[in-house]
Amino acid sequence: MVAMGFNAAISVRVSNELGAAHPRTAKFSVLVVVFSSFSFGLLLSLILIIFRKQYPSLFADSAEVEKLVYDLTPLLAFCVVINNIQPALSGVAIGAGWQAIVAYVNIACYYLFGIPLGLVLGFIFDRGVQGIWVGMTMGTILQTIVLFWLVYRTNWKKEASVASQRIKRWGGEVQDKSNNVEQ
Repeated sequence: MVAMGFNAAISVRVSNELGAAHPRTAKFSVLVVVFSSFSFGLLLSLILIIFRKQYPSLFADSAEVEKLVYDLTPLLAFCVVINNIQPALSGVAIGAGWQAIVAYVNIACYYLFGIPLGLVLGFIFDRGVQGIWVGMTMGTILQTIVLFWLVYRTNWKKEASVASQRIKRWGGEVQDKSNNVEQ
């Protein structure tokens, strides 16, 4: 749920900064949230790896289940990192007004690529839970790469201008740039 917090926070921050015609602040906010979400995911992953012999017993009494969880913990740890970065990047794109692009990227990468890959790995190649999970993770990785590429290639000054035009079109007021320290 922390990743969803990063998503909401950066979405609001980027939209506010672009709407206020502060493209450098918006770009800096993106760097901060990506670094923060990566760091948080890495911290959680390290905790999982360190305590991977202890935490399964909190959820199951079965030695077989505990062993499976122990074996799958490295994959879980990797997923935690990826699943912290991806929502942050989605939030950036949503805050920039690219909701439709995010939806198409999500559908293509996760639902058309990741889930079918997981089903193939899990059932056809008989990899079971791990195969399904790896396939779905590959979809999330692809989605993260695409969103990262979109954000990396963004011209933040142009996006601030587009946001200004939207504000004018919808009847809002654009901040007077004479007091803007980012000129």
